[in-house]
Amino acid sequence: MAESPAFLSAKDEGSFAYLTIKDRTPQILTKVIDTLHRHKSEFFEKHGEEGIEAEKKAISLLSKLRNELQTDKPITPLVDKCVDTHIWNQYLEYQRSLLNEGDGEPRWFFSPWLFVECYMYRRIHEAIVQSPPIHDFDVFKESKEENFFESQDSIDALCTHLLQLKPTKGLREEQIQDEFFKLLQISLWGNKCDLSLSGGESSSQKADIINCLQDLKPFILINDTESLWALLSKLKKTVETPVVRVDIVLDNSGFELITDLVLADFLFSSELATEIHFHGKSIPWFVSDVTVHDFNWIVEHMKSSNLESMSTCGACWEAYARMGRWVYHDHAFWTLPHPYCVMPQVAPDLYAELQKAHLILFKGDLNYRKLMGDRKWKFTFPFHQALSGFHPAPLCSIRTLKCELQVGLQPGQAEQLTASDPHWLTTGRYGILQFDGPL
Repeated sequence: MAESPAFLSAKDEGSFAYLTIKDRTPQILTKVIDTLHRHKSEFFEKHGEEGIEAEKKAISLLSKLRNELQTDKPITPLVDKCVDTHIWNQYLEYQRSLLNEGDGEPRWFFSPWLFVECYMYRRIHEAIVQSPPIHDFDVFKESKEENFFESQDSIDALCTHLLQLKPTKGLREEQIQDEFFKLLQISLWGNKCDLSLSGGESSSQKADIINCLQDLKPFILINDTESLWALLSKLKKTVETPVVRVDIVLDNSGFELITDLVLADFLFSSELATEIHFHGKSIPWFVSDVTVHDFNWIVEHMKSSNLESMSTCGACWEAYARMGRWVYHDHAFWTLPHPYCVMPQVAPDLYAELQKAHLILFKGDLNYRKLMGDRKWKFTFPFHQALSGFHPAPLCSIRTLKCELQVGLQPGQAEQLTASDPHWLTTGRYGILQFDGPL
């Protein structure tokens, strides 16, 4: 097998990885420090002087981290006592072993981008964990909740649309297929609402996304929805498959999570799936990624909304979870820096869980980077090969493009895009629904 290409890295000056490490990550750290500072009085009310001292300690650790990053200091081992600390430190050793004599230690601007970006978020977590009694404070909670509240009109329109489709028993097969395609595209464009891309600034969905779908279609560079439909409709018609399980590996909370839950509801109510399993992060991650708290908070706020469409959907979703038809999982592997091809070795329990699925939907850019190993593959390189053996079940990547990485394009497609839009890879303007089917 041909040697894999190099990793994306901030050492490529002017690249998106370089601009992320140079500009976006210090901006995110500054925002985190500011968030802690603004909650000072709340920490004091809850914990007295101890709360103030904890806030000072966390800010001091985060300021140190920001300085290390901006001055390109060596990457240091984690010192907290979390379940994944030793795995992280082992991975740092592995990165060290890849360096040539004379290259010194792994550093922010010279190590693989995926590794250092994940490491930064893990160090944010470490700073909070090491500052009891505020050790369980989510520094990104406010911005995630804000994204949900600012997107109310779009959420209302989407929920209204979903409820008009019920009961789905009255729909013809072509109508079910048509709505399935629509809701997949809505879930795709929901991925634009990414707070790590905007440096933590607002990225809520203000427009009614349903009315925009036709205009957005030309921006889908790879659209394998027909393959997804073929797989699920075949399973639905197969009598010996009483259980059809679809897993969704989640990305952002707020509006994007709503688009995923609406898609999941439709899959369930149209009997394209009998079980939906959601996978989220076990710690606050990449500014807006879903944790179990975010998942439950969204369902609760939907249920108690004074907008009927939202409260009806929220009550439904709570019922699905209570019945065990919707299951939420988290696992430490999702917040490690490893590419997914090593999951069978690093997290065999998670890999075995994913093998129970009939289809896995991987949402967002970080999942795509980990599926692809965050390497500089040629644009025309086959998706299946770039997965490097990762194939627990048929899978589909649903993402808007926010990094300089894309495979499976037609010859000449990337060149055409570059000519018309030099930044097509990184703005989130283009999307893919890229499927890797049964072996």
